[in-house]
Amino acid sequence: MESCPFCAIVQKRLPAETVYEDENALAFRDIRPQAPVHVLIVPKEHVGSADEVQDPALWSRLMPAVKATAAKLGVSGGYRLVVNCGESAGQTVPHLHIHLLAGRGLQWPPG
Repeated sequence: MESCPFCAIVQKRLPAETVYEDENALAFRDIRPQAPVHVLIVPKEHVGSADEVQDPALWSRLMPAVKATAAKLGVSGGYRLVVNCGESAGQTVPHLHIHLLAGRGLQWPPG
């Protein structure tokens, strides 16, 4: 999608600090981190939100990128994954993305 900033990052039209990349996903550092480690993992294909996923196998294609990103960052022993779906849930970019947060104690409930 031409106007999507995450598509532009995937296509290397916008800069990002890439942490991991494979044929299905790209992981890059969040520009407004909420934890010492805050990375976004996005599918290379444009999907607007979790509600728009047509192929359930998309999640299976993203999870190896999550695991590899956590390992590369040295946080495999403790991290949180967050997917915001829609503006009211805090999704600010209309491209499905998984937040990987780590590097400090994360409390429950969040917030």
